[in-house]
Amino acid sequence: MPNGTKPALAGQAALVTGGSSGIGAGIVDALAAAGAMVAINYVSRSEDAEAAAQRIEAAGGRAFPVQADVSDEAAVEAMFAKVAERFGRLDILVANSGLQRDAAFTDMTLADWRKVIDVNLTGQFLCCRAAVRRFLAQEERPDLSRARGKIVCMSSVHEVIPWAGHVNYAASKGGVMLMMKSLAQEVAPRRIRVNSISPGAIRTPINRAAWETKEALRSLLTLIPYGRIGETEDVAKAAVWLASDESDYVTGTSLFVDGGMTLYPGFEDNG
Repeated sequence: MPNGTKPALAGQAALVTGGSSGIGAGIVDALAAAGAMVAINYVSRSEDAEAAAQRIEAAGGRAFPVQADVSDEAAVEAMFAKVAERFGRLDILVANSGLQRDAAFTDMTLADWRKVIDVNLTGQFLCCRAAVRRFLAQEERPDLSRARGKIVCMSSVHEVIPWAGHVNYAASKGGVMLMMKSLAQEVAPRRIRVNSISPGAIRTPINRAAWETKEALRSLLTLIPYGRIGETEDVAKAAVWLASDESDYVTGTSLFVDGGMTLYPGFEDNG
C-alpha cells in the first residue's frame, strides 16, 4: 500500500455466502485483496471454493472453504461456529447466496416458490441473525473497525423493478430490502451496520443467455443507460467499501450498482 497505509480490511474476518462463483467469487477476491481473512461458503462444487482459498493463501492471505446450505438453520449455525474457530472472530458478513427458479405465474410450483424464498430470503435471515449474535458476543476491536460488525446483504434491482415470469425472485429481493432496513434500524444503536447491494445486469454464468450473443447484449443494453453490462468487480468494489470504515456513517442503505437500470430508461424520450 502507498505510504505504508494498511489495507482497508486488514486483520478482519469475513464470511461470504455463495462465494465460490459469480458475484460471490468476485467479492471473495476483493475482500482478500483488501486484507480480510475470508471464509468461502459453497453448497456444491467444493473444488471452486477450494481453488479460491488456495489462490488467496498462495498470495499471502488467509481463506478456507466452508460448506453449508444457507436455508438450513443447523447448517448455518455450524458454519458460523467453524468460522469463529478458524479465525477467532467475525467482522464482516456478505450474505450473497441466491438462486432463480423461473416460471410463468400460473405454472410456478409451490416447491419453486419455496425454494427461492428459502434460499434468497430465509437464508439471509439465518445468516444475518447468526452474524449479529456473533458480533454482540465477541470482544470489540476498534483497532480493526469503527463498527462492531458489518453486514452486506445481496439484493437486486428487482427489489424495486417488477419482473414478470420471476415473481418468486422479485418477492424474495423485495423482502431482503425491508429485512435489511428493519435490521439496520434495530442494531444501529449497537454500532452494527447493515446495508445491501442491489446489482443490475452483471456478467456472470447464471445470466449468460442475456449477454453471450451480440443480439442479446444489444437488447439488454437498451435497459442500461450507462451503456455497458456490469462486471463482478463493480459489485465487489462496492462490497469492500460498505465493509470498510470509509462507509462508517452508512447504514440501512440499498446501494444500486446497475448502470442506471433503475432510472426507468423507457422514459428517456419522454416516455
